[in-house]
Amino acid sequence: MEQYLKYGVLALIVLVFFAVILSGYVKAPPDVAFIISGLMKKPRILIGRAGIKVPFLERKDNLIVKQISVDIKTNGYVPTLDFIGVDIDAVAKIRVKTDADGIQLAMKNFLNMKEDQIIVALTDSLQGNMREIIGTVKLKELCTDRKKFGDEVQEKAQKDMNALGIEIISCNIQRIDDEKGLIVALGQDNMSQIQKDASIAKAQAERDVAIAEAEAQKAANEAQVLANTDIAVKQNELKIRQAELKKESDLKQAEADAAYRIQEESQRKVIEVTAAEADIAKQEKSVELRKKEAEVKEQELSATIRKQADADKYRQQQMADVELYKRQKDAEAKKFEMEREAEAIRVNADAIKYKAEQEAEAIKAKGLAEAEAIRAKGIAEAEATEKKAEAMAKMKEAAILEMYFNVLPEIAANVAKPLENIDKITMYGEGNTSKLVEDITKSTTQITEGLTSGLGFDIKSVLAGALGGKMLADAANKDSKSEGRNESKGNKNTKKDE
Repeated sequence: MEQYLKYGVLALIVLVFFAVILSGYVKAPPDVAFIISGLMKKPRILIGRAGIKVPFLERKDNLIVKQISVDIKTNGYVPTLDFIGVDIDAVAKIRVKTDADGIQLAMKNFLNMKEDQIIVALTDSLQGNMREIIGTVKLKELCTDRKKFGDEVQEKAQKDMNALGIEIISCNIQRIDDEKGLIVALGQDNMSQIQKDASIAKAQAERDVAIAEAEAQKAANEAQVLANTDIAVKQNELKIRQAELKKESDLKQAEADAAYRIQEESQRKVIEVTAAEADIAKQEKSVELRKKEAEVKEQELSATIRKQADADKYRQQQMADVELYKRQKDAEAKKFEMEREAEAIRVNADAIKYKAEQEAEAIKAKGLAEAEAIRAKGIAEAEATEKKAEAMAKMKEAAILEMYFNVLPEIAANVAKPLENIDKITMYGEGNTSKLVEDITKSTTQITEGLTSGLGFDIKSVLAGALGGKMLADAANKDSKSEGRNESKGNKNTKKDE
């Protein structure tokens, strides 16, 4: 029982010990140093780590080790080396040294101080050092090299800060004002110099640009001249080539026109010969058999239309062939032009000479073709005239007789025409009317007898022969028709007897 009691008391003591130890547990942040002192000669320093503070036997103090910004002002105009009063506002970045010696000094001066208390304690020292440095520099240097001034203030103040355990991280000048506004004057002077330099630089730049533009314009003009020269040469070559192609096209067109005209004259010859033959047939049929005049006219009309249709068809075929030939030649010319476009062309003088020679040849060929067409036309007209003469020779008396009867009405009309001028005729007796008719008839008879005596051609005999032949032909036709009817009746009677 006593043994259990001893174990219980021992456990209680251990628990109390651990409770006391845990109550003294501390953990320092990175920007604050915990200073634990009491049991040891040297205090323990905790920065960003944990430790044990023995309750009732040790104490814990704080020391700020983070970066602190201190605003440094001159609070009035301080004369520079050139006796110009300036008012400067600067900012210094400081922090407590964390090495063994530095933190010992800082603990003596800033232990358990808040941030604003530290700033107040350091401001006077930093401002005094900045005032001293201002007196060693000129205003222009102060304005043109602020970093150098800040470094000098930092270097001088650091000597005093080392005794306090403080490190100056940086010192930057925020504002500089002078008592007489000389900084603005210096700025204006510098501005004038800068403007002067800028104007000089601008003038030099404009001069360089003008020179460069002139050179570029010169090069562009030279290139344009060369390009225009090449274009003129190419255009001249193109014109020469077009002239040659035009000459060839005209020559081919002349040949095609000549061929077409020859063919047209040939067709016209055929048509005229055919028409002459049709006229001959018409006249022969008209003289031989007047009753079939309608049939002859119908056949003549049919033959004329058929021949005309054939001629039109042939002419259209020829025109289509010519058009096809022209298209083929145009295609060949275009192909030849595309293939030969890049070739060098002879000089202009040779081209003109060659063009003149070719035009002369084309004119010559065209003249020959036209002469051939005229000759063919003359031959066709001669042959047509010859055919008409042959037809007239064949018709002989029949043709003359037909011509006589064609003009006989006109003769009678001319004989009776003087009577048109008579307004009224008064006749007495019974023989006056017959006498007038007899006179007109005698006038016509006298014209006929005059033709007979003058030409040696007896119209009355020819007319009597024609009428006699006509009557004989009619009688023969009637006999043949009656025999045919008798024969057909006999055939019918024979079939009935059978």
